[in-house]
Amino acid sequence: MTVPNNPLSERVLVLAPHGRDAALARQLLTESGLAALVVPSLSELVQGLAEIAGAALVTEETVRTADLTPLSGWIGEQPAWSDMPFIVLTRQGGADRSPTAARLTRILGNVSFLERPFHPTTLISVVTAALRGRRRQYEARARLEELRAREAELRELNVMLETRAAEAIGERAIAEEALRQSQKMEAVGQLTGGVAHDFNNLLTIIRSSVDFLRRPNLPEERRRRYMDAVSDTVDRAAKLTGQLLAFARRQALKPETFEVGACLRGIAEMLDTVTGARIRVVLEASDAPCHVYCDRSQFETALVNMAVNARDAMDGEGRLTLRLARNHPLPAIRGHASSRSTFVAIALTDTGTGIAPGDLARIFEPFFTTKEVGKGTGLGLSQVFGFAKQSGGDIDVVSEVGKGTTFTLYLPEVEAADTAAIEQSGETSTIDGAGRKVLVVEDNAEVGHFTTQILQDLGYAPE
Repeated sequence: MTVPNNPLSERVLVLAPHGRDAALARQLLTESGLAALVVPSLSELVQGLAEIAGAALVTEETVRTADLTPLSGWIGEQPAWSDMPFIVLTRQGGADRSPTAARLTRILGNVSFLERPFHPTTLISVVTAALRGRRRQYEARARLEELRAREAELRELNVMLETRAAEAIGERAIAEEALRQSQKMEAVGQLTGGVAHDFNNLLTIIRSSVDFLRRPNLPEERRRRYMDAVSDTVDRAAKLTGQLLAFARRQALKPETFEVGACLRGIAEMLDTVTGARIRVVLEASDAPCHVYCDRSQFETALVNMAVNARDAMDGEGRLTLRLARNHPLPAIRGHASSRSTFVAIALTDTGTGIAPGDLARIFEPFFTTKEVGKGTGLGLSQVFGFAKQSGGDIDVVSEVGKGTTFTLYLPEVEAADTAAIEQSGETSTIDGAGRKVLVVEDNAEVGHFTTQILQDLGYAPE
């Protein structure tokens, strides 16, 4: 911080046009080492104040009847740091003894009255005090200017930091997306290879069975066996395709009403072979019937996927607990609103390593996995999430590192289905198209041709 060293900044402007007051005041100030400038009129006083000055010394008779509007205007337009000191030489004392002094106090503001006659030392003391106050004002101005300069620097620095932060965030997002895409492509490659291998196996069975069916004089028993093999293989291929579609959350679900408790007991027994002998599977479910309406096969697959994740988290040893609760409301999950409707809650709790807080928000993303390369595609929990959403429910997860994880699957609870009506509706009869016309629309020519042949065999007239 610097204070102006311009000698004019501390000069005293003297306005005393009558008598010897001006000359005497300048002589006393000069002898005391103070700069003084005599101005002949009020207008020149205002001009000198506008340029630069440390204080103003005026006589009362000069300003008693003068128009002080220009001076008052200049005083009102001073910057916030400035409060120009005025010294008025009067013959009647201060504001408490002179009406003119009271008026001048209102106009000039920072004013000191010095009654004549006065001792020279008194004048020098009053002027020195005024200049000392003016000097502090200059220091305040310097501090304000320094603060404004620092504020401008901080603004520039803040803009620079915001720009660099935005660039860094953008670069990081691009890098993360590139890494994520690379991981996805790696997983897709692994998944594609596995699917191709499975389909080749299925096609081998179908092709071999068809070749044997073309043989003449094939015994009926063997013909049925090969036809059953083709039918079973097609079912397996359809199931594999359904699982692939489930990964994309586009599978065509076949919902049905079933009792969750019985299904869960069957899965619990099967999980022993999935998890291994060192993992204890515990089922906690009441005997009260509890029904849901969803695709049973996908429901079982979802539970198996969660159990496999639990097994991997426990490194093949621990405790897996399955809990079933009915009449359960749906809590708020991942920012979604809660629901007061009745839901069935199926929870799987493991005693594994837990999930890091930073990974919890991403575990349901397709292809996201914390497992080593080759040990997981990141599609299992994504399939569970897609199944839950398409079934009108949701899935929640709570985890503590080092203690374990709980996945809770919520599905809408429904009333038991009318078994008799279902069985009656399930009765089949011989199909006879009776020559009715059917319009076949199919973008695959081979599938369309095969469908047309089947419809013709059933008595329809396809077009």
